[in-house]
Order: sequence, then C-alpha cells, then structure tokens
Amino acid sequence: MSNPREDARRREAEAALAAVRRDAEQLGASTLARTANQVRDHFSASDTDPTDTAEVWGKRIARVLALIAVAVLVWVLVTTYLM
Repeated sequence: MSNPREDARRREAEAALAAVRRDAEQLGASTLARTANQVRDHFSASDTDPTDTAEVWGKRIARVLALIAVAVLVWVLVTTYLM
C-alpha cells in the first residue's frame, strides 16, 4: 500500500509544478506585453516634454526614419551577400 507521507509529498510536488507552469505562462505574456509597450512608447516619443510639439514630432519622425533605414540596410545586406 502507499504511504500517506509519500502521497502528501507527491501532492505537494504536483501543486508546485502546476504553480511553476502557471507563473511561467504569466511571465512570458507579461514580458511580451512590457516589450510591446516599450516599443510603442519609444516610437510615440513619450519620453519628451508633451508641451513641445516640435520636439515630439521631430523625435517621432527621426525614429521612424531610423527604422526605415535599418530595414533598407538589412534588405541590401541580405540581397548582396545571401543571394
């Protein structure tokens, strides 16, 4: 027959594993959400003074142009060296 002490340890271990699985799913989702929020904040220039519209729009335009420049650079490098 099974030992009641072993059954209690088994239930405790299964509960701990279930908690780890649940926390890992929440951690992954929150990390993805946090990263998406940081990207959104970066490209919307939320780190600037909201009353200075020239600075806000200047940073937004510069960051979008930088993203386009990186995409073009990657495309050129891929087509030049991999194809």
